[in-house]
Amino acid sequence: MNTLTMIYWKEGKFWLGKLLEHPEIMTQGKTLKELEENIKEAYRLMILDDVPEEHQMKAIAI
Repeated sequence: MNTLTMIYWKEGKFWLGKLLEHPEIMTQGKTLKELEENIKEAYRLMILDDVPEEHQMKAIAI
C-alpha cells in the first residue's frame, strides 16, 4: 500500500486537493471524504498498467 500526501483547501462550496508527489493529479469534492475518494480514484487512473474492460482506448495525434 502506497502512502501519498494530499494537499487540500476549501474554495467556495468545494474542497480542492492535489497530491504532493504527483501535483498533476488534482480533483475536488463536496466534502473532505469525497475529495479523498476522488483523489484516490484519480491516482488509480493515472497509474493504470492494465486498461479495464469497461474503458476504451483511442490513438490520438498530438
